[in-house]
Amino acid sequence: MTKLTHINLCLGICLAFCSSVFAAESSIIVQSTTSTANSGLYDQLLPRFQRDTGITVHVVAVGTGQAIKNAKNCDGDVLLVHARAAEQKFVAEGYGVARHDVMYNDFVFVGPPADPAAIAGGHSALAALARIASTKSKFASRGDNSGTHKKEVALWKQAGIDPTSDSGGWYLETGSGMGATLNAAVGSGAYTMTDRATWISFKNRQDYQIVVEGDDKLFNQYGIILVNPQKCSNVKREPAQKFIDWVLSKKGQDAIAAYQLDGQQLFFPNGN
Repeated sequence: MTKLTHINLCLGICLAFCSSVFAAESSIIVQSTTSTANSGLYDQLLPRFQRDTGITVHVVAVGTGQAIKNAKNCDGDVLLVHARAAEQKFVAEGYGVARHDVMYNDFVFVGPPADPAAIAGGHSALAALARIASTKSKFASRGDNSGTHKKEVALWKQAGIDPTSDSGGWYLETGSGMGATLNAAVGSGAYTMTDRATWISFKNRQDYQIVVEGDDKLFNQYGIILVNPQKCSNVKREPAQKFIDWVLSKKGQDAIAAYQLDGQQLFFPNGN
């Protein structure tokens, strides 16, 4: 091997190594709730962010409880979920640097046209749950510690009802994501609670309709958090913070507001 060839080979190896390091540093992992992914929102946001920054975002879409667990295990750089109390605890325990509001929508109750609990047209979540329980009408719960499930559990508690005592009867715990739970509800003639974005994007509604909406208790806030590099040394702080800053910027917030399906806005930005 000539000296020039050797030098060229070394340069090639160095360039390949540097390129792989740069590619690794210019990508981040976002541990996310499923609704933001299933609704198609990331298809709206991520290409724009990548064009602006050169940073690739890989999304792990799971229930909020699992997303928080993954982030605690240092399996991500950013957390984007919808369970404020759990998010605040995540930060208070030192796993997150700071929490910021990003956007909101709401939860709704959907049900079959027969409406066995006679709750259609109502605007009180607690009254609807009380009617469902008293009539023992089927209700499909995610039962997966997701943000939606956490909200549902909180509402049952406020209504003074423990539905798990009838688990396997009228109360059906799927242990699954929102899409699978909606399919289970439609297949069994059960009511369920879902975030509006997932409902709008859901393709198997059949004759199901929203039966209860408009209660302030059904407000659904999303938050974004940088995973703490002091807890997780593998966190790519700089590109992760760039993603958070972009999402909270006017450009990111406008992109969230502009996302629609069937002429309906799915999320309403309120980043700070």
